[in-house]
Amino acid sequence: MAEFNNNIKQLAGEVRRSIADLKDIGDEKSSGVVLRVGDGVAWIYGLRDCGFGELIEIDGLAGRKVSAFALNLMEDEIGAVLLAEDQAVKAGARVRLTGRILSVPVGPELIGRVIDPLGLPLDGKGPIKTKATSEVERLAPTVLDRKKVSEPVPTGIVAIDAMIPIGRGQRELIYGDRQTGKSVIAMEAIINQARQKTGIVSIYVAISQKKAKIARLIDRLKHEGAMDNTIIVATSPTDPAPLQYLAPYSGCAIGEWFRDNKRHALIVYDDLSKHAVAYRQMALLLRRPPGR
Repeated sequence: MAEFNNNIKQLAGEVRRSIADLKDIGDEKSSGVVLRVGDGVAWIYGLRDCGFGELIEIDGLAGRKVSAFALNLMEDEIGAVLLAEDQAVKAGARVRLTGRILSVPVGPELIGRVIDPLGLPLDGKGPIKTKATSEVERLAPTVLDRKKVSEPVPTGIVAIDAMIPIGRGQRELIYGDRQTGKSVIAMEAIINQARQKTGIVSIYVAISQKKAKIARLIDRLKHEGAMDNTIIVATSPTDPAPLQYLAPYSGCAIGEWFRDNKRHALIVYDDLSKHAVAYRQMALLLRRPPGR
C-alpha cells in the first residue's frame, strides 16, 4: 500500500512539473499535458486553440506517437478520445495540435479492399496507396443543392423493386427483430450492383460485427463476383469504442468522394444501433449527455 501511494505521489509530481514547464515556455495554446488517462479517454491541460474534432498527437511510451481527437472542450481541460490502446499513454505526456481534422484515405484504390475506420488494411493484401484523403466531418449539401430522386437503385429483390423502390440519393431504413434477414436484404442489394453492372460502387460498413460474420460476408461477395466492386469498412466488438464510432463516418467520407467525382455509391450501415451504443459509451466516459 505504501508503494502504491508513493507511485501516485511520483506520478502527480511528474504531471505538476510538466504543467509548470508548459507555463514557463508559454506554449499553452498549441501544446498540452495529459492529466489522466483511462478507458480510451485522455484528459488534457492546455491546447487553448484546439477545435472540436481536431486531431491531436500525444507522446506515447517508447517514443510512439498516439493520435486522438478532441470531443470535450471545457474551460480548464480537454477530453480527447484515443485512437489506440490507452496503455500506450501515461499522465504527464506532452500533447500537440496538428491543425487537422480527422481524415481518412479515399479513392478508387479502396475498391476490393477490407479496411478499418482509419483506412488501414485488414485483408493482408499490403498497404493501400491512395491519392486523396477526406475529412470525416463535412458539411452536407443543402436541400436546394441536391438533385431530385429520379433514378432507381435495383436491389434484385422483386418485391422491393416493384412496390417500394429505392432511389439514388435516398436513405432507407431496414428494421426488424434479430435474425429476420435485414443483412440479407442489404447483401442482395450489394451483389445486384455487380451482377447488373449498374456502375454503383458498394460500401459495406460493419459496426461491431463478429469477425466470423464479416469473413462469411467476404466469402459470399467473392463467390458472387461482387467483391471487386465493394469496399468493406470493418469493426468488431473487440475494437475500441472510438473506432466503432468512426466507422459510419469513414464509410460516408469514402462514398462522398465517389459522389464528388460524378460516380455513384451505395452505402450499407450494419448496424447503427451498435453505433449508438459506442457513442453512448464514449459520452458517459467523457461525462457528457449521451444524446446527440
